[in-house]
Amino acid sequence: MTPLRSVLPRRLLIAGVIGFGLAAPSFAQEQRLAQAGDANHRKVARAAVQPKAKGKLHKLAIQVDESKAEVMNLAINNAQNAIAHYKSKGERIAVEIVTFGPGLHMLRQDTSPVKARIAEIALAEPAISFSACANTHAKQSKAENKKIPLLSEAQVVPSGVVRLMELQSKGYAYLRP
Repeated sequence: MTPLRSVLPRRLLIAGVIGFGLAAPSFAQEQRLAQAGDANHRKVARAAVQPKAKGKLHKLAIQVDESKAEVMNLAINNAQNAIAHYKSKGERIAVEIVTFGPGLHMLRQDTSPVKARIAEIALAEPAISFSACANTHAKQSKAENKKIPLLSEAQVVPSGVVRLMELQSKGYAYLRP
């Protein structure tokens, strides 16, 4: 499968995002926007991902704590289905997939069985973000005696469990596939 980046020029990609009216970008998406070109292009890109839909912002936190590819794919499928549902209703949604323990493999550059899907969905859906537990990252790095490389889409959070607690306190619905 050809990566989306090589198929669509950035301006066309940004223009396509404008028409979808999606939620504000995550930290990882802001980093990708910063790489999108000069200041004017970044300004246009940020404006493109600002929500145009009306009503309540729906929020979903998805936990991944298993290293099974089936669980990771199910988490991505659940996120895509929720995004598609609310988009079809003209409503806004924010989805965060939080990984910790064995689930960190989802966001590891060297072991992720779903890294191509993550790259694709992160470009296509500004409503989704991916969080990696720093505690797990440190433990896996120590156990393997090397710094574990993470996907560029991963936002490192101090603790995956604490991140889920914070999201739930902010009104996020919790899902563990």
